[in-house]
Amino acid sequence: MPRSKNTFSSWRRGLAQRAVHAGWAWAQRRGAVTAEQPGRFRFGAMGVGTRLAFPLGTVFGEPWIHLGAHCIIGEQVTLTAGLMPDLDLGPDPILRIGDGVVLGRGSHVIADTEVTIGSDCYFGPYVYVTSTNHSYDDPHQPIGKQWPRMEPVGIGPGCWIGTGAVILPGARIGRNVVVAAGAVVRGAVPDHAVVAGAPARVVRRWTPDAGWQPPLRTPAPVPIPDGVTPEQLQALSQLNEGDIARLAELEAES
Repeated sequence: MPRSKNTFSSWRRGLAQRAVHAGWAWAQRRGAVTAEQPGRFRFGAMGVGTRLAFPLGTVFGEPWIHLGAHCIIGEQVTLTAGLMPDLDLGPDPILRIGDGVVLGRGSHVIADTEVTIGSDCYFGPYVYVTSTNHSYDDPHQPIGKQWPRMEPVGIGPGCWIGTGAVILPGARIGRNVVVAAGAVVRGAVPDHAVVAGAPARVVRRWTPDAGWQPPLRTPAPVPIPDGVTPEQLQALSQLNEGDIARLAELEAES
């Protein structure tokens, strides 16, 4: 026998669900950290328009963390300066993040020594950046009990760091570099390069003399011309292949 539907119970569940969603949206708005609403956090610097989404990841050593303007720090992103909270790290910042940086959800930036991220860098989710690595010099001691090695990390402006990439201590990444998803980067990476793999290696690079080598397989995207309205774009999206071909023929004839 089919069970009778309890309309009242269904209505109550729907109401409870909407209340939960509304409450969570309120908590996300109120829990976000900005320069105007820093909550308990006292960053060494925090630019206008920068926002740390709620819920936050682990954050400590914030007096030695400098955040630029108009940054987007996703949910559950870890930002730390120093090996542990409540250390005096001296007069200079340890973690510097430039203007317009986006750190994707669940990413970790661990700055036990200096880490610098240039402006306009975009990180996918779950990227791991660290200036500290374990050591295993003493074969008789557990690796986790041996003093770690630390090396500064530098990421140049304009980089794109793919999902799940790992940036190891001592990495020095140039400007406008693409780091493929899942890549493990160590050492120096030149400007205008694409790196992939574990350990990462350069798979494509641009130079003024040769352009991109190996050559790009697809043409560069064409920017939308100035003056095109949203209505015109919507009309273009509804054209079929035959219409587009006829428009191309008319353009060629003119």
